[in-house]
Amino acid sequence: MWKTKLCLSAHFTNIDINDQIRIFGEAGFDGFFTEYNGNLAQYRETAEKCGMYYQSVHAPYVRMCYLWRDCADTEDTRNELVKCIDDSANAGVPIVVAHAYIGIGAKKIDVPNQHGISNFSYAVEHAVKRGVKIAFENTEGEEFLDMLMTHFKNVPNVGFCWDTGHEMCYNHSEDMMSLYGDRLIATHLNDNLGIRSFEGEITFLDDLHLLPFDGIADWSDITARMNRHGYKGELTFELNRGSKQGRHDNDKYGELSMERYAAEAYARACRVARLLGR
Repeated sequence: MWKTKLCLSAHFTNIDINDQIRIFGEAGFDGFFTEYNGNLAQYRETAEKCGMYYQSVHAPYVRMCYLWRDCADTEDTRNELVKCIDDSANAGVPIVVAHAYIGIGAKKIDVPNQHGISNFSYAVEHAVKRGVKIAFENTEGEEFLDMLMTHFKNVPNVGFCWDTGHEMCYNHSEDMMSLYGDRLIATHLNDNLGIRSFEGEITFLDDLHLLPFDGIADWSDITARMNRHGYKGELTFELNRGSKQGRHDNDKYGELSMERYAAEAYARACRVARLLGR
């Protein structure tokens, strides 16, 4: 889109990632991001053929709590993150998005600590050597994110990835941009319905990743906050076609072909970009 690069998430589904990249480009998107696996070089090749921008790689995240522990899985988890950084650098991808933590229930037993700082420092130092930026994303465990963002505040290679839907569920709608907006280097833009539980219990089932304007997000406020912090980068949307187990919020997307879904996602992305006033 004129003056604004728009990117979309490619997910592991029954549709090959390479086909998704091609379809996204045909729909009008300028770029994409993928989750991490061993095919980054192939995705890069497809991107070049399609004239697409490989915006970022999402690092593995299901074991990130182990980086804050001294346990049998700690070293493997750290090495997995470093391998992701290496493969991203080799594929020419400029940003790795990483979770600071994962595990809503595990927060009861884990606390931010120097052991975690040591593990993340090892990964950050490697990223600096390889010329890759790490964007830490807001998820559950804001205290872990805060410790990392504070510790690495003077490291140019470390920044913030703002997930708008996560803010509405995992973060109880706390204004994460007021904390880290000046260090924003990546976005995961998506809509949500907030926390369903009347008692305020957080669950991953509330993390819907709806198309913009299909939830309760205030997109005028979201774009105003980006403008307030002077964000000029690409707008990357992380959207899900499938519903979470036991929910049906995203079912209507799965009824569309990937081509029609990408076209609708692009139209919504353009509406968001228009609100930025670029």
